[in-house]
Amino acid sequence: MWSKLRPAKLTIGVRALVLDEEGRICLVRHSYRDGWYLPGGGVKTGESLVDAMQRELREETGVELPETPQSVHGVFSSFNEHKSDHVVVFVVKDWSISSSVSSEIAEVGFFASDNLPEGTSAATTRRIKEQVTGVPPGHRW
Repeated sequence: MWSKLRPAKLTIGVRALVLDEEGRICLVRHSYRDGWYLPGGGVKTGESLVDAMQRELREETGVELPETPQSVHGVFSSFNEHKSDHVVVFVVKDWSISSSVSSEIAEVGFFASDNLPEGTSAATTRRIKEQVTGVPPGHRW
């Protein structure tokens, strides 16, 4: 039985809880799937977690970071669909806008935690609730 099972490919990704001066959270809507998500994506071979987060933020939102973020919200795992995905979520409060957004992003917006857009993913909603309430995050995405 065990010999027939394929091991899941291990992947690692990054997401960012980008907060503006009013405490609103940045969310993105992709052109290729429904829903609203925290900006982020996969870590490329040879890329650090911070470099990946900075690249994904720049590509998806135009956000530039003046320095390395010092806050990690949590590290999460997802084993849905026989995957082995791991996601590191950073908290970003110090940032600026300096570049254009990738064509894969249909919309970028900042939303109050109590007024998230319809279609916000369940995992995104959980991460925001944890951040706002201070409830310690779980480890499942």
